[in-house]
Amino acid sequence: MIVTLDQLPDAVRAEYPYASRFVSVNGMRMHHVDEGPRDAPPVVLLHGNPTWGYLWRDTMRPLIEAGFRVVVPDQIGFGLSEKPSLHGTHTLANHTANVVALLDALDLRGVVLGLHDWGGPTGLGAAVSRPDRIAAIAVMSTWAWTASPAEFHQRVLPWRTLHAPLLGPYLMGRRAAMPGRGMYLSVVDRARFADGAQHVYEAILSDPADRDLTWTWPRSIPIGLPSDIETEHFRWLEAEVRALHRPSTVIWGREDDVFEPGVFAAHWHEIWPHAEGTHLVTGRHFLQEDSGAEIGALLVDFADRAVRSAGGS
Repeated sequence: MIVTLDQLPDAVRAEYPYASRFVSVNGMRMHHVDEGPRDAPPVVLLHGNPTWGYLWRDTMRPLIEAGFRVVVPDQIGFGLSEKPSLHGTHTLANHTANVVALLDALDLRGVVLGLHDWGGPTGLGAAVSRPDRIAAIAVMSTWAWTASPAEFHQRVLPWRTLHAPLLGPYLMGRRAAMPGRGMYLSVVDRARFADGAQHVYEAILSDPADRDLTWTWPRSIPIGLPSDIETEHFRWLEAEVRALHRPSTVIWGREDDVFEPGVFAAHWHEIWPHAEGTHLVTGRHFLQEDSGAEIGALLVDFADRAVRSAGGS
């Protein structure tokens, strides 16, 4: 079992050469990396399913080199954070509370949030809970509403099958459909991903007992079924996010076939008419695997203007 980053293979450590840090959030152990000057403007990068902080490895470098403080947590249930098996801990409200607890524990202020996938609903929930801590927001292949679910999420295969009582947990939990083939199919350069990064994601979630969130989170996406469990939360979240006025930018993978940019990135500009972008980069759903450094450069430019030029600390 991998417990700290020091236990990763040397080749992986060369790409993610940071120190493991831990903080208690709501009684659970959250792993994170925290690089850069402590008095610099903080950039918090939040991953989704089934990834962990390693997803941001190429994005972090330009931000660190530009002098920002970069905080990258592993959400509870992923990476090197605690992985509770009680499904009641995996509500969206609880995961949002974990992000709030991290911001509070590190006393982060003037934060630039970088949000991907489920990092969007959890990070945005934290932003509306602690608006005084948030200075700017960048969204990437994520959402915060119930309307117009992606066409991908309406298909019988694979998505609606995951909602089946037994088949979904079997495919995602026992057979590791995520982070296995699911991630492989959601990058552009699949050969590079298979040779380099895929084994890292699989190794972190090698035990089926640790993969609960890989299938409970997907089944929390409202798709118009009686079994939807987070519809009311997303209705609340959309209303709050619409009222959250912060400098924002939209970054998207042009090849994303999970959250199509023409639908989902465009909807962010309806939510936030002031948002910059959409900045399209090479990438499917896990766009950081194809264009991590480019995303980092976009975030440096955005954060410089949104925080530093605005007089942020």
